[in-house]
Amino acid sequence: MFSDADAAALYDLLNPWNPELSPGDRFYDELVMAAASVLDVGCGTGAMLAYAREHGHAGRLTGLDPDPASLARARRRTDIEWVEGAAADAGWAAEFDLAIMTGHAFQCLVIDEDLSASLAAVHAALRPGGRFVFETRHPQARAWEGWNPSNEHHVVDASGRSLRVWHEVDSVVGDVVTFTGTTARPDGTVLRLDRSILRFLDAHALDAFLAGAGFETEARYGDWHRGAVTATSREIVTVARRAR
Repeated sequence: MFSDADAAALYDLLNPWNPELSPGDRFYDELVMAAASVLDVGCGTGAMLAYAREHGHAGRLTGLDPDPASLARARRRTDIEWVEGAAADAGWAAEFDLAIMTGHAFQCLVIDEDLSASLAAVHAALRPGGRFVFETRHPQARAWEGWNPSNEHHVVDASGRSLRVWHEVDSVVGDVVTFTGTTARPDGTVLRLDRSILRFLDAHALDAFLAGAGFETEARYGDWHRGAVTATSREIVTVARRAR
C-alpha cells in the first residue's frame, strides 16, 4: 500500500523547504541563522535544520518529533541532533536561544492539558530571554473550507508513482477541526487514509496559554512580511519570549 516512510517522503515533495521562494520559510530561516542554539519542535523530516546547516549555521541544531518515519529521513543528516518525542516530553533545561514550530504544527496541540504541558516544556528548554516562534492559521480565514477533493494535488513520488492527494473535513466542533487526508492512484484507488485533528485558536486564547506557561508575547504578525494582524489575516505568527 503506502507506508509511513512513503508518507514522510511525500510530505517533502508536497512541502519543500525553500527560503528563496517561500516568505514563510525565509521568515524562519532568518531567525534560525541568527540564533546560536535552536530547538525545532515538530521537526518532521528535518528540512529546516538541514537547510540551515547546509548554509553555514555552526551552532547547536536539535530537532524533536514523535514520528519515527519522519525522523528516519531527518537522521540521514548526522551533524544535527534528532530526538524522538512529543513537545511535552522535552527534557531540556535552559539550553536553547530559540524554539520554533513550523508548518502549523502548533495546531496539533488540541487538548488544553497537552497544550499547557507542551508550552511548559518548551519554556523550560529555553534560556532566560529565549524566544519561541510559531504560526497558526487564523480562525477567521476558515482555511478548512478549502480542504476538499476539488483542491487535490497531483504528484509523482520518488519511486515514479503518480499520486492524487486530497483532504476532506469530517467535523468542525468549536475550535477543533477533524479531517481526513487521502492518497490515491490516478484512477482513484485509495492507498492510504490519514485522520488529523487541528485546533484553531485566536490571538486572545493563544496569549492566555502563553502567559500561563511563563511567556510574554513579544510580537504578533498577520503575514510573513511582519504586517499587522487585520480582519483579513490568514495567519497568526507569534514571537513569544521566556519571561521568567
